[in-house]
Amino acid sequence: MSAPALSTRQLSKRFDSLVVARDIALELPVGARYALIGPNGAGKTTLINLMTGMLAPDAGRIFLCENDITGLEPQERVRRGLARTFQINTLFAGLNALEAVTLAVCERRGLSREFWRNVAVHKEAIDEAHDILVKLRLGEICYQPTRELPYGRQRLLEIALALATRPKVLLLDEPAAGVPPEESSDIFEVVAGLSTDLALLFIEHDMHVVFRFATQIIVMVGGTVFAEGSPAEIAAHPGVREVYLGTRKHG
Repeated sequence: MSAPALSTRQLSKRFDSLVVARDIALELPVGARYALIGPNGAGKTTLINLMTGMLAPDAGRIFLCENDITGLEPQERVRRGLARTFQINTLFAGLNALEAVTLAVCERRGLSREFWRNVAVHKEAIDEAHDILVKLRLGEICYQPTRELPYGRQRLLEIALALATRPKVLLLDEPAAGVPPEESSDIFEVVAGLSTDLALLFIEHDMHVVFRFATQIIVMVGGTVFAEGSPAEIAAHPGVREVYLGTRKHG
């Protein structure tokens, strides 16, 4: 049996008397499409920050495949194959989409210092960047400045920048935040179609999106994993319905 793409063991974090993560143990299989849900303040983004090294845990371990990455800096985790996006996107406003992703590819290849000398000499990086944009349905806007892109396209471009690092695991913190509801499903359809070699864990508040695209759902409440299961199991879980979903049914 192969090791999980990402796993945590008894991961804990507190700020003074406030416990934001308590004994969190989870496993994200290779190729997973998992959703992380819970009420505001449940600890979802805190967990992402712990896994990516933005926060140091007080206790517990984090593993990328079989490798303990608990003590690694965020940039080293990215180099090992763990990438993330944020609730608020930060893009290269002065570049077009193709230039932005090419720069990210060059960064991964250790060529970022040469990027500004002559972009044309980095043909392989440009081709790789273009392929990523096409996979995310951004090929037709690759020459458009990022600041001029509709917000939904900007969110997809942020995912493209993460994919340029060639991650094994991609953590998406509300990838459709701020996007009109009619466009959020488009974003997730693109994400769901990514390589099955890539494990995905996404935070999302839109339950219609969660129940449509996640194969497994992790529910956090008060800094702990309250429940985990398939969409059908979570929809039928009386405790989850009480603390988070209410009485509304999801199909």
